[in-house]
Amino acid sequence: MPTELKVPEVGESVTEVEIGRWLVKEGEAIKADQPLVELETDKVNQELPAPFDGALVKILMQAGDTASVGDVIAHLEKGAAGSAQAEPTSSGGSNKQEESKPEQPNADAEQSEASGTGSDKIMPAAQALLDKHGLSAADVTATGPGGRLLKEDVLKHIGSSSAPAKPASAGGSASATPAPQPTSDRDEEIIKMTPLRRTIAKALVNAQQTAALLTTFNEVDMTNVMAMRKQYQDQFVKKHGLKLGFMSFFVKAAIEGLKAFPAVNAEIRDEHIVYKNYYDIGIAIGGGKGLVVPVLRNAERLSFAGVEKAIGDYAVKAKENKLAMSDLTGGSFTITNGGVYGSLLSTPIVNPPQSGVLGMHGIVRRPIAVGEVGKETVEVRPMMYIALTYDHRIVDGREAVTFLKTIKEAIEDPARMLIEV
Repeated sequence: MPTELKVPEVGESVTEVEIGRWLVKEGEAIKADQPLVELETDKVNQELPAPFDGALVKILMQAGDTASVGDVIAHLEKGAAGSAQAEPTSSGGSNKQEESKPEQPNADAEQSEASGTGSDKIMPAAQALLDKHGLSAADVTATGPGGRLLKEDVLKHIGSSSAPAKPASAGGSASATPAPQPTSDRDEEIIKMTPLRRTIAKALVNAQQTAALLTTFNEVDMTNVMAMRKQYQDQFVKKHGLKLGFMSFFVKAAIEGLKAFPAVNAEIRDEHIVYKNYYDIGIAIGGGKGLVVPVLRNAERLSFAGVEKAIGDYAVKAKENKLAMSDLTGGSFTITNGGVYGSLLSTPIVNPPQSGVLGMHGIVRRPIAVGEVGKETVEVRPMMYIALTYDHRIVDGREAVTFLKTIKEAIEDPARMLIEV
């Protein structure tokens, strides 16, 4: 008797997932805890493991299909013999095939089960297509196990019903003119947005529509930070097993600024302003599926090495799409570094419900006037533009500008962060 592989609960408030890449083919043997398929949600991606040793008998939902929590997406056979489940043997294997292969009712039975009161026989992706094209389940022949109506069944029905071209009328009406076909160098590729990308888009649009966003800029002389980093890099690597980057300096500098200007670390909740006495700093990272913002919890308690290690761990998890829901939730302030991609200047967008985001940019060597007024000399220095986008509903311009100036001063004289002045 096949065992149903169902979509598990993947997190609070998550009711739907998108089927990602199947990691095992139909008929292949599986081991307990072996990843079978990737499930994509609007927050994180995760792999669904096999519950026991056996075989993957039948895949019911393909990559790109949408499924709800509890939906059956595949059939498994405990202790089955792999490929024997997918293809009949040449001799003496018919009984074994019939035992493990899901029952295939005739077309009339499938249609009756998939229509009317049998809504549980209609896969969510198939129902969405039926609604979109104004079709009834009774119009489509179901081919899924147990009479289930699959997305592929609806697509096949739509394709067959629209395949014959309409003949041109005698009068040569404009409606009978065939649509122009794209040339080989002007093809288009249509790819469905991932749940994560849809969520990012919704959040960014929401921020633009609901918050009063402004951006202020400053520039930082990176000379002293780069000198300190170079001086202690070898010792840092030897002791901690990782490199000392620039992000840890900016995390520490940002915390100093947030302590001085609490509104930048606050949020609007209904008709109240919530000031936070902790500093959960989100670090924007380009992951395998798009931009993600994992959070450094209580970053004020982390050392430079602790910051660098946490960011490095998040970067690996993001690339492998293994970030957990707890890694991404919360956050009181965000830092994003467009400089790693070559950005010279940008206006980052606040991550709601936060009230501020710091943007770092590329380091460029350029001539700068150095020294006291009237005694200046021109030197070539490594300079970085920094930007603060803030919600003007809660943060005043004076606070925003002075906050950014605090970061500039901390970076240009990093020793003051160590003695907290």
